[in-house]
Amino acid sequence: MIASDFEHFLNLNPKSPEYLSLFIDDKLKKGVKGMTETEIELVLDKTMVLFRFLQEKDVFERYYKQHLAKRLLLNKSVSDDSEKNMISKLKTECGCQFTSKLEGMFKDMTVSNTIMEEFKVHLQTSGTNMHGVDLSVRVLTTGFWPTQSATPKCSIPTAPRNAFEAFRRFYLAKHTGRQLTLQPQLGSSDLNAVFYGPRKEEGEGKDGASSSTNVVSVSSQRNNGPRKHIIQVSTYQMCVLMLFNNRDKLNYEEIQSETDIPERDLIRALQSLAMGKATQRILIKTPKTKDIEPNHIFFVNDSFTSKLHRVKIQTVAAKGESEPERRETRNKVDEDRKHEIEAAIVRIMKARKRMPHNVLVAEVTEQLKSRFLPSPVIIKKRIEGLIEREYLARTPEDRKVYTYVA
Repeated sequence: MIASDFEHFLNLNPKSPEYLSLFIDDKLKKGVKGMTETEIELVLDKTMVLFRFLQEKDVFERYYKQHLAKRLLLNKSVSDDSEKNMISKLKTECGCQFTSKLEGMFKDMTVSNTIMEEFKVHLQTSGTNMHGVDLSVRVLTTGFWPTQSATPKCSIPTAPRNAFEAFRRFYLAKHTGRQLTLQPQLGSSDLNAVFYGPRKEEGEGKDGASSSTNVVSVSSQRNNGPRKHIIQVSTYQMCVLMLFNNRDKLNYEEIQSETDIPERDLIRALQSLAMGKATQRILIKTPKTKDIEPNHIFFVNDSFTSKLHRVKIQTVAAKGESEPERRETRNKVDEDRKHEIEAAIVRIMKARKRMPHNVLVAEVTEQLKSRFLPSPVIIKKRIEGLIEREYLARTPEDRKVYTYVA
């Protein structure tokens, strides 16, 4: 009785699958203090108890895939063993189909390591000049990863773009017929930066950056002792910072025009660089308001200092998805469900040949309940769609009975 009530309570909140995935994401990230492998294992076992109560396991799968992708691509996983252990738990609970894409993501990471070793040998033997860019590429299989069908726009700076083109030529020469599409929203960059300051008055000195490749060098008229740092940023943040190699000041509208970064992502990038933690503000924004308007000015924080040589710029983002992102995820889930429901209907009808409507709906629900609970209305729509496409037909004597069309 308690279990049944708890299941009902848990599934009242449509965000439960996302929040459970976020909790696991937090426990599997590097930097979790005071937790041993054994303690992480115990926490993961407890999350599986909650997971069993989720009705929308396919929604959880989509969020888990997004969070796992970020951990793998940004090298944030606490350990491969813990990651694979969690996938094994999900596999035991839901079967191979549920985890096949997650396992495919790990395989891609292993294959990418081999490809990069071959690429480095190619660079040495061919004498290709990368202009100081140390490039690392992860080749992701479409379908395994949460990549976007429409590639986000982004104007990559010349040096890293040329480095990627060198890799593209190398890869496609070995794998003819394949396509490589850059996914800037999943990338990261380390920028070498040299800061001079401090600035005595706003606007005094040179608030620029000069560099070839992915090196940001911030200089001023006065040399009060250079401070060298490695700035760890996202690809979008790199594109913004490298604009200041040649420009002292830029307003938001100019930055958007130069980088072509989607508005939502650009605002997050600028918030992180200019409005995040005081120890991470590489840029200065005027006026100092919480919002970003088209005419707001950005320039390099010439007096930036940090006790750390390697400074990680944390992306300013809400914990979890924004409402537009959540709607987009839900739309993708609904689209996937249509295909899963139709596949289940066809499997059942192919085996049974002839079935009444209510029995078919019950069978489909039974087959899919381990992933989600399809509503009878949605199943009916998918049946009608299959009838229109001549996979099924109604019997002449009873329109509520269907036959399979071979």
